[in-house]
Amino acid sequence: MAFQFKIQLKNTSTSPVWRRVLVPENFTFDRLHQVIQAAFGWEDYHLYQFSPRGWGSYPLITIPSEYDSEKPDMDASKTKLNKVFTTEKQTYVYIYDFGDDWQHKITLEKIIDDKSLKKASCIGGKGACPPEDCGGPWGYEEFLQTISDPNHPDYEDMREWASLGEGETWEEVAGFHLEEANEAVQDV
Repeated sequence: MAFQFKIQLKNTSTSPVWRRVLVPENFTFDRLHQVIQAAFGWEDYHLYQFSPRGWGSYPLITIPSEYDSEKPDMDASKTKLNKVFTTEKQTYVYIYDFGDDWQHKITLEKIIDDKSLKKASCIGGKGACPPEDCGGPWGYEEFLQTISDPNHPDYEDMREWASLGEGETWEEVAGFHLEEANEAVQDV
């Protein structure tokens, strides 16, 4: 079996940011984390967790650490997707970078009877993923305003930090490109 997931970044008010991926049902949650990182263009610098409704909901699925104040209910490196995802339209929340609090809604759109799928693939998406360490949804909004306002005092510094050339927009540089996203996902 294979799972078709739609993964949407929550709390971005500009334009929707989402990716659609196909994943073998026997992937672990840690491997799904890697697929999400590749599909969105995140850099995998930070901790993550999966849970039914986000913060404070259980079961908590993540990689256990000796520094955890609360031990996860399930180890992401050992828990297979098919142990949790059982019905179409089921949702889960993926949180990446606890400081920036990037929350993603994962929806199981389809369960596909395909035992031949061995690799994940990205089959759709929309929107530019925010840059790593930009301050979460609120920092991202501020970032977008700053890089589009030549009169803003931080305009030049912020555009340089984001590696934007003269006249380039964030959407042009970091927007969704199916072939690139699929290639990155297939390397997971």
